[in-house]
Amino acid sequence: MPHRFITSTAVAGILVAVVLLAPARVATQAPAGARSAGTSTATAKTKSWTVARTPDGQPDLQGFWNNTTYTPLERPKDVTKEFYTREEALEMMKRAAEVEGEQTEPGTIADVHYDFTQFGLDRSQAPLGLNLRTSLIVDTPDKRLPPMTADGQKRAAARAEARKRMGAPTDAVQNQPLSVRCILMDRDGPPMLPGAYNNNYQIVQTPGYVMILVEMLHDVRIIPLDGRPQLPQTVRQWEGSYRGRWEGDTLVVETTNFTDRTAFQGSSENMRLTERFTRVSEDTILYRFTVDDPATWTRPWSAELPMNKAIGPLFEHACHEGNYGLYNTLAGARAEEKRAADEAAKKSSK
Repeated sequence: MPHRFITSTAVAGILVAVVLLAPARVATQAPAGARSAGTSTATAKTKSWTVARTPDGQPDLQGFWNNTTYTPLERPKDVTKEFYTREEALEMMKRAAEVEGEQTEPGTIADVHYDFTQFGLDRSQAPLGLNLRTSLIVDTPDKRLPPMTADGQKRAAARAEARKRMGAPTDAVQNQPLSVRCILMDRDGPPMLPGAYNNNYQIVQTPGYVMILVEMLHDVRIIPLDGRPQLPQTVRQWEGSYRGRWEGDTLVVETTNFTDRTAFQGSSENMRLTERFTRVSEDTILYRFTVDDPATWTRPWSAELPMNKAIGPLFEHACHEGNYGLYNTLAGARAEEKRAADEAAKKSSK
């Protein structure tokens, strides 16, 4: 992981460069008293700011970036407006950080408890931008996922039934989610959504390619920009087949050919994803993605969030190499089963 920025506000430990996302523009500013070493000092996009160019004339997106946020993908059901005030957003973040810091809920592997905060991995200790939107989804009426189609509902029910037939998560490695098995995580995507920690990326550009290195699982996407076709439909990949192009100052990446195991938010393998990366200030990239999957949702939908400049380098995230928790979870389950069987045998022998 890169250098962590440990900062604080009243209770939650949040130091933010405020990112105000309005429908027609992106303006950024730092709240009073929020400037310190290690904090991204956001600069509002003005007419005087000009995006830097690479030697081949493309907008320079290179560097280290972080997309950590407490803003949920979908608008909470008890919220009825599109934007918080700055004060409301800070309060929401403070409450979310307090809950995260308490670590009252178990981790993702069975009922194992992970205290990420003791390692400086909670979101409040990252380069954190305050998104005044109440959701990352921006273009549906209620800022939530669109209704599922009949096919999408049928597929979701079939997947749920298949999970039941597989048995308990502790019965076999294959019963665990892809993230627990260190195969694919939300940070990798695509689309790239932040998790509780390790939400860092490095972008490198060369003529004809853009490389995005993801801290989580140290996955790499090498995106060609030469107009080559996508892979044949018979070739399916965890992260799909991706091709990029420039539309003005925006990098556009189209991804298809997902697997039926990826299932982003319940999607089908035929989901088409369009990502857009636009440098809007010296220390901010606006990341927007659109999901188009008629087999799952009644309409396409889009989400957006800022990527804030971070400090590198990124160090290798050794998930498989250090995934002792999964082994211990399964071993513990077998030990519990053996103990239960031994006790049952003793009772039956009396």
